[in-house]
Order: sequence, then C-alpha cells, then structure tokens
Amino acid sequence: MKNKQTCLYDRHAALGAQISPFGGFDMPIQYTTITDEHQAVRNDCGVFDVSHMGEVTIKGPDAERYVQHIFTNDVSKLEPGKIQYGMMIYDDGGTVDDLLVYKMGQNDFFLVINAANIDKDWQWMKEHADGFDIDLQNRSDAYGQIAIQGPKAEQVTEEVLGIHCKELTFYTFKVIGDIIVSRTGYTGEDGFEIYGSHEYICQCWDKLISSQRCKPCGLGCRDTLRFEVGLPLYGDELSADISPVMAGLSIFCKLDKDEFIGKEALEKQKAEGTSYKIVGIELEGKAIPRHGYTVLKDGQAIGEVTTGYHTISTDKSVCMALIKTEYAKLGTPLEVQIRKKTFPGTVVKKKFYDKHYKK
Repeated sequence: MKNKQTCLYDRHAALGAQISPFGGFDMPIQYTTITDEHQAVRNDCGVFDVSHMGEVTIKGPDAERYVQHIFTNDVSKLEPGKIQYGMMIYDDGGTVDDLLVYKMGQNDFFLVINAANIDKDWQWMKEHADGFDIDLQNRSDAYGQIAIQGPKAEQVTEEVLGIHCKELTFYTFKVIGDIIVSRTGYTGEDGFEIYGSHEYICQCWDKLISSQRCKPCGLGCRDTLRFEVGLPLYGDELSADISPVMAGLSIFCKLDKDEFIGKEALEKQKAEGTSYKIVGIELEGKAIPRHGYTVLKDGQAIGEVTTGYHTISTDKSVCMALIKTEYAKLGTPLEVQIRKKTFPGTVVKKKFYDKHYKK
C-alpha cells in the first residue's frame, strides 16, 4: 500500500530532505544532520511538519461523558482553552494510544492521536461510542500541523507569523478563526503547535523557512529530543503490551474517576505491581544501545531496550528499557548486549536532560 504524503511533502523534497516511511506517511527524517537540527531546537528555533498526526472531534450532549469513558485522565477538571495528556487503554490495561485532549467548549473536544494509530484508534473510538449522544468525526485528513520549537519559538511565532501567543501558558491553546494554536510540543523545549487547513499550514511553513529564523527539522531529531527528556513514543515505551503503569505514567491515569475503560486493570497493577517496568539505563563508554537489544543481569536476559542513543545534549550513552521490575531500582548495575559484546550500565532516571517549558 502506498504511503500517504502530508501537505508539505513537496516542500520537503525541494529542500533536499531525506525522506522515509513513518506511520504510513512519507516523512522527512533530516534536512542537514540530526545533530544540527537537534541543536537548533535546544538553542534557537526549529519547525517540524507534524501534519501526519490524527485529529478527532467529539461534540454533543454526552461528549464529556464519552471522553471520560475512553480516556485515563480527568477531563471534568478541564476548562475551555486547556489541554490534557493521557491514554486510551484496553480492558487489560494495555495501551491503545497516548494522546492530547483539547477542551474547545462545553461538550466540545478535539483529540490529537498518533499517526501510525489513526485507523486503529478511530475503529476503537467508534466501537465504544454506543449509548452516547455524540457527533464523532475523524478530521485527520482536513488538518495540516506544524510544531515550532525552541527557546526562540515565541518570538518567531509572534514576529514571523503574526500570531499573538505570549499569553499562552504550557498546555493551553486558543482558536483564531479556523486555526488552533497551542503551547505544546514533543521536544522538552518551549514551543507551539499550529493546526489549520493545508493551504494555511503551507503558507506558515513558507514564511518560516524564508525568514531563515527557524530551521526545518525532521523526525530524526524529533526522536532524539523527546527521548532525552523522557517522553514516551508509542510502539517503544507504550504499546498494547505496555500499560501506563509499566511506563511510569500513572500520574495521567485518574483512578478516582467513576469509570473508564481499563480502570480495573490499572487498579490491580497499582495494588499488586507489574512484572516489568520502563527504566532509564546509562552505559559506560560510547557504545549505542538500540531498540530491541537485550538487557542482562549477571548474564541472564531480563528485558530489552525500547529507545537508545548517544545523547546529543549530554554526550552520554543512555537508553530506556523494559525490564523485570525486581531490577528496576535506581543504581542497579546491569548490562546491555550490543551485537556480540556486553556493556556495563546502571539504572538511572528516565529523564536524561531537563525540560525547558514556559509554565
């Protein structure tokens, strides 16, 4: 099956981007180098095409009750203009997807889901909509989206795009005509995500690139940036087999809510513990642990790497890994098998670099 292309695809090709399949789309991985683009976001400003992400709208008398039913966080606490992060989970506690919920108004919600999960999520949402008086719409093909990220993101968004965004705090948004502007991102830096028509998003991209104040960035550095600050990626640190509790994301699962799909499974996991847990591991030396590499304790396999890099910001070889919970205590010495050799490491916190959000 042919991969989809975002509204910005031709612009990526014209800039000479290295393009590869991701989540069913042909996406730019890098334009210059991953290191160069990573540093632009940490120190200056970068722009990402994230038009591959999915958008679902939920409106109607039962919209809030429905979102509460399918979502682990508590949207009853949300005011219009605010955003929550959380998950949709299966009855057994495994993760359907992690997502953002925007409260547009009373009984009016805008959900942002992962590109690779759009079809699966949409089917799952429809299957669980019986008995709710709602209008559920998959709007993924209607929206383009860019993410402007870095310490100069606010200045660039205001001055280059003419979008007034200073008043927005982290995880808030505003609607300007047909566009949505939120102070969110996936890099650990300050920044904004803009949703709009394909035509409008293309205009924004052109202004940003021609201004030369915002570097085009690919999915390569999007991954190194999110990894350094301990943000999970669906398919790596969350999956149908990895629950939010196993991933250390219980804070986004409000077990004091009346009910949500999978609540009982999470309550059981919280009470009894889980066999496996996501941890951070720092290795000695420069060897790079990659997804799927085996984690060992005294020569015995106890888990595997979910994401690993030699970090650009801190110059360390680190990884996140799903390992047996008995070995998950901070400071525990472990080994990671990289090709035919094993390298010593230590369990550390999953956040390898400090976030710089505007609160």
